[in-house]
Amino acid sequence: MPLITRFARHDSPGVKLQKTQVVARYKSETRDGQALVQIDTYGSDDRVNPGKLSQTFQLDRKSAFELWNILGKEFDFFR
Repeated sequence: MPLITRFARHDSPGVKLQKTQVVARYKSETRDGQALVQIDTYGSDDRVNPGKLSQTFQLDRKSAFELWNILGKEFDFFR
């Protein structure tokens, strides 16, 4: 499970909308004074093991702030 430390823009042609949709679950914790948010996705109903933990990633304060800025810019949240 990775802790994302920074984001880098990847300028490849196009973004393909994924056909599978899932609900992500998140939890937060402060460990040794560091706030962390963990986001988990689980296998869709079409998978061999539906509901099994599939992907996990974590954000610390710095990477969460960076993602917040990216989302604000890309979705024009900061009007």
